[in-house]
Amino acid sequence: MSVHSSVARAHLAASNLLAGCSHDSKPPEVPVRTTSAAPQMPKSSGDVSVSGDIAKACKIDFGSVDRAPKFDFDESALEPSDQSVLRQVATCVTTGPLKGRSLELVGRADPRGEVEYNFALGEHRADTVERYLTSLGVDKGKLAETSRGKLDATGHDTASWQRDRRVDVTLQ
Repeated sequence: MSVHSSVARAHLAASNLLAGCSHDSKPPEVPVRTTSAAPQMPKSSGDVSVSGDIAKACKIDFGSVDRAPKFDFDESALEPSDQSVLRQVATCVTTGPLKGRSLELVGRADPRGEVEYNFALGEHRADTVERYLTSLGVDKGKLAETSRGKLDATGHDTASWQRDRRVDVTLQ
């Protein structure tokens, strides 16, 4: 599913701004990417990069960010592996060792495309993560969402562009 219409709405907003989970709960209404491939192991961080201090405090175990799949081009849907990591983060900040702590969600994009478009796409990706975390009980007031667009992108080919397309979750 393309995010063109959502990105167009987010583009306007970005232009103006540029300066524990239970099994019986209702699934969140956030884009979720599905594939016919075998599900990834829960250790993969997927499209989400969690800072080392959060991973250590929450005892979140996941593979290298370099090996983890990232957002597809022009996409903001969460992988099942991302949901697993975000559930662990949500538990940690709602009832675990980081209870009550605030998080920053930084949406990122690869270096291709217009600056404004990539800011909006990064914002849309961060918003997807924010909506998922709040659906798991994280207080929206404890989440700060921002976009860096392509500002910090370092990619120069398909593999490195994929690494640039992510949401970083850090302690605030």
